[in-house]
Amino acid sequence: MRKLFIPLFSVAVLVSCGTAKNTSGIGTSKSSTASQGSKAFLSAYKEIKAEDLKKNLYVIASDEMEGRDTGSPGQKRAGEYMVNYYKRLGISYPNALGSYYQKVPADFMKKRGGGNLPDSENILAFIEGSEKPEEIVVISGHYDHVGTRNGVVYNGADDDGSGTVAVMEIAKAFQAAKKAGNGPKRSILFLHVTGEEHGLFGSEYYTDNPVFPLANTVVDLNIDMIGRDDPENRGKQYVYVIGSEMLSSQLKVINEAANKITNNLELNYKYDDPNDTQRLYYRSDHYNFAKNNVPVAFFFDGIHEDYHKPTDDVEKIDYNLLTKRTQLVFATAWELANRPQRIVVDKK
Repeated sequence: MRKLFIPLFSVAVLVSCGTAKNTSGIGTSKSSTASQGSKAFLSAYKEIKAEDLKKNLYVIASDEMEGRDTGSPGQKRAGEYMVNYYKRLGISYPNALGSYYQKVPADFMKKRGGGNLPDSENILAFIEGSEKPEEIVVISGHYDHVGTRNGVVYNGADDDGSGTVAVMEIAKAFQAAKKAGNGPKRSILFLHVTGEEHGLFGSEYYTDNPVFPLANTVVDLNIDMIGRDDPENRGKQYVYVIGSEMLSSQLKVINEAANKITNNLELNYKYDDPNDTQRLYYRSDHYNFAKNNVPVAFFFDGIHEDYHKPTDDVEKIDYNLLTKRTQLVFATAWELANRPQRIVVDKK
């Protein structure tokens, strides 16, 4: 996640504060939708496994990737690993793009304060919807980190290796459903963005140059750091959810229902407080969708003691909690992709 910055635009009114907690497990809630209670959903949901998240993270956040700084050889190696993963799963790229890569030019980043960063790439994988293919659900996470400093590799296992492998695992679950004849009704774009640490550059480039019209983009579910806990919530089964009712009155309701039928995590809305000094609503890639009137939900574990330090390593990830949070995002995306009507945009 990007370090704190003070944006030049006005602060939007954030209205969702406090904590929500639910009480029933998967498949037991009377309020769960037919799609989430179905065998198709349950089968795909079970594809999300801790051992697979761990296997991929041990590669993405390895020393070989040299901290995945924007445009670096290490980041490109990580990108190649991800592309090969999608190829093995049989998940292709958007036809309009022609490959898994969307180039983010150095000039674009330089004009926005990116210094002398080299060209880099967003990575896009895509599953076309069976009934409403023109409507797009985006699941995003940045795969860059801060690189190597003074010869020390900053592996970024949580930031945002955890989000990167979560997006990959969610893609696997949707592809398993598709192979079983239960593909999503809406299309799903798995968007791995670059340049987040330097200024949200990859997501800004995508929203300035969208492969699919933003008017057709239903939602962005952004995952940035979901593998650890922060001091305030040490040992708890929780996740921060940020911005879920900023633009749509339905998104937060859907996410809470998905939580209720899955792992019943404590959903913490602390950072929706308009007086939040951390200003986290503005500090990850979802914001570039939100400022274009696309509803967003940002899933986050908090600022822990290894944030942006070389000690953010794979051995410190809570893989059980990472799995539960990944399953929550998947369940939310499943509902958004399969419900009869796209969610409304009814807030400003």
